[in-house]
This record gives sequence, C-alpha cells and structure tokens, in this order.
Amino acid sequence: MVEPDSCCRCPGPRVQVKDTRKTDRMIKHTLRAGRRAVSAGLRCFSETSGGGVTEDGLERTGSPRLTKQASLYVHWPYCLRRCSYCNFNKYIARENNDPVMTECLQRETETLLQLSQVSCITSVFFGGGTPSLAHPSTIAAVLQTVSRRAYLSDEAEITLEVNPTPVGKSKLEDFCRAGVNRFSIGVQSLQDEDLKSLGRDHSSHQALQTVEEARRLCPGRVSVDVMFGRPRQSVASWEKELSELLRVCDDHVSLYQLTLERGTQLFKQVLGGGVTMPDEDVTAEMYRCARRTLHQRGLLQYEVSNFARHAVSHHNTSYWKGRQYIGVGPGAHGRFVPLGEGGVLREARTQTLDPDAWIREVQQRGHGTRRRIQLSHLELLEEVLVMGMRMTDGINHKHWEMFSPQLGLREVFGTSSDVQELLQSGHLILDDRGLRCSWDGLVLLDSILPALLVELERQISQRLQSDHHDGQTKSQTSSPR
Repeated sequence: MVEPDSCCRCPGPRVQVKDTRKTDRMIKHTLRAGRRAVSAGLRCFSETSGGGVTEDGLERTGSPRLTKQASLYVHWPYCLRRCSYCNFNKYIARENNDPVMTECLQRETETLLQLSQVSCITSVFFGGGTPSLAHPSTIAAVLQTVSRRAYLSDEAEITLEVNPTPVGKSKLEDFCRAGVNRFSIGVQSLQDEDLKSLGRDHSSHQALQTVEEARRLCPGRVSVDVMFGRPRQSVASWEKELSELLRVCDDHVSLYQLTLERGTQLFKQVLGGGVTMPDEDVTAEMYRCARRTLHQRGLLQYEVSNFARHAVSHHNTSYWKGRQYIGVGPGAHGRFVPLGEGGVLREARTQTLDPDAWIREVQQRGHGTRRRIQLSHLELLEEVLVMGMRMTDGINHKHWEMFSPQLGLREVFGTSSDVQELLQSGHLILDDRGLRCSWDGLVLLDSILPALLVELERQISQRLQSDHHDGQTKSQTSSPR
C-alpha cells in the first residue's frame, strides 16, 4: 500500500485508506503538491499572522459536536515476512511477546482515551503489520479496555485485517468471539505467480477459502483488498481476476495501485531491469475497467478506492469526514483534541515507530506518543478538503460549516477562475448539495486537489489580511488623541 501520487495524470487510487499512517502520508503528499503552487507572499502571511477567523475555526473544532466521539485504530506491527513492495512500519518478531504487547496496547488505549475525554468510540480497526498473528485474547482485551473507558455500542464496527493463510483462516471464529464483526482480507491477487513474486505467504486457493469462511462468520461484512498495476499484469488478466474474485466476495472491495517505493526489494528488481511494471496508460485502463466491472455487479463506488454493495466501511468514512481518531500501537497516527490536559486545538499525533522503544515508553509513562503538532485552522480545513473529496458524495455544506462557520464552500471556491474551469469541464460539481467530483472527475482527483488547495489558502489568507486590517483600524480609531 502506497502513498498517493499528485501527478496530474494519476489514473486512479494510489492508496487505500484504512491505516492511520497511510492516511497521514496521503494528506501530506497532496498538501505539498498544492502548496507548491501558492505564492510566497500568501504563505508568509498565513504562517505568521493571527486573526479572528483562525480562533473561531479552532474553537469550533473543540466543540462537543466534534470532540465527544472518535474512532480507534490499533496497530499490530509484526509480520512473518516482509513483502517485496512494502516499506511500512512492520517488524519480524524475534520472540513471542504477545503478553507484553497486549498489556501495552491496553495501557496506551486507556491513556489516550482518558487524554481525549471522548465519551464514545464509534468504530475500531485492528491493522498492521499482520494483526491476525495476534492472539484473539489480545483483541478481546483491547475491546474490554475501550468499553471500560468509553461507550462502545454492541453494533459498532470492529474490523480486523487478515492475512489469508491457513493459520489466519483457522483463527477467524475465535476473533469473532473476541468481538470482531468485520474482516478485511488481504487477497491482493488471485495469480499464484504474482503472489510469490510479491512476497506474499498465501496462495490464491487459500485466499478464496479464507474469504468464504469470513463470509460465513460475518455475512455482508467482509472486504477484500486487491492490487492492480502489478508486474506483467494486463488489462484482460485483471478483468478476469476481478470477475473471479467477485464470484466469492461481493460485499466490499478495496482497490489500490501498486507503485514502487524506494528501499523495497521490488524497487531494486525494477531498477535492475529484472522486473517490468505496466505503464501509466495500462494502469489507468485497469482502474476504469475495475470501476465498470464493480458497478455492473452492483457494487457502488463510495470513495476513490472503495466499493460496496450494502455496507460501507464506517471506520474509513470517519477519516474521510474529518472526524477524530485515536491511534494506538507502534507508529500509529491520531487526530484529536487532548481535552484531558486542557487542550482546545486538534493535534496530529504520532506514536513511536520501533515496537521495543514503544513498549518501554508505554511502560514508563502510559503512552508512546513521539510527536504532537497542533493543527491551525487552515491545516484542519486542508485535511477536511483532501479527505472529503475522495468520497463520491464529496463535502456537503453543513459538514463544511462545522469546520468553517465563517467561510462556506461557495465563498471559498465559487469565484476562482481555476475552479470555474473545473466546473465548466464537468469534472467538479458545486451545487446545493455541496462540492464533489463527477464520475469522470474522481479519476482526476489528484490533479483537481492542488487547485482547490490553492484557492482555500488564498481565501483564508485574504480573510486574515482583512481581519488584521480591520483590527488595526479599530485600534487607531479607539486610541486617545
């Protein structure tokens, strides 16, 4: 799984958002692309000036409507092996340390829930790494900790990522007993040769068996991850593979495009000429083919990378709607207001990457938070925009107003000539429903976002300048002569 490519020719999804670390990487990469287009003058002013609009926006992010709830992401960092394309925060366990990991995950969960002061956890996602390597008792223990500190509905979505090996399949029923009610199966491919070259430790037959068992246990609540743009892959083979997969699982499908990451085995193989990747036109057609096939089979696209027949991923949706989320475990990321220590601003938080170091920090001080950054009003709105535009429904006016009460969508984007070009081309829609991409525009999202980010920053900066000028005028007129 890889971060998004902000190239304007991007053919489709570059990341499947489930993991909080992937969410962060996607946001940062896209924001960098947008900010490069902003004038130095605006950047300088917006980073050095204060003003009423900033304070008002931040007060709203600390309002009960946005801070009472959060989703929870729990990271299990261990894998049996490293896939050839993967550069994420994962480790090969040297010994069985399930007991200490369980204890530390519980303790950090308790600490961060207390710090955030949320009264309700809306969903829980166990990701990794390979969380299906964890003992089911670990999952149960974390969920029990959550229930002691906050309200966790019996109907709340509790998802576990599963590696579709015989071992993973054999533990599914125990995971359900522990509280899991949704599975995300890392199928990736139904071509055994591709699975082997990618370093996966399962076969296509084992993947299909795991999906069938998961659907038996959680009917209607099973998602499969599938990768396109693989070495030697063609559009025809991809279409056939996708059709075969849909015969077994048609609940929820998450697509993502394989891209090269420096430092991985696959990157070295391609660099050395031993492996060839499909060119951009081919991967673009693969994405279009997948959208058509899934739509014809009754799976509606609700986000760039995600398609569902009935039940969307509530956990992922909380990211895309800019809601609070708490990240627990080595390398996890979070976004919440630390009300428990008197905080009023939403923070971007990152936990220590290395599991051994993280364990020591949790044992010493209750959590392994390595970095915390307060988000300005502009940074918060940028995240709301980047994530919200990934959804086919986009961002409605009421939702935007929660984060930007003084500047609505029409005020921000309605007068820009660049945005007007996107509207006239039919790639972007701004109407009574809100702001969203069209069916064709969603494919071009990475080239649309920079223009929107530039306009957002321009409008915020102009508002700051106006407030700054008004404040100076008021001060001059009220001072004694």
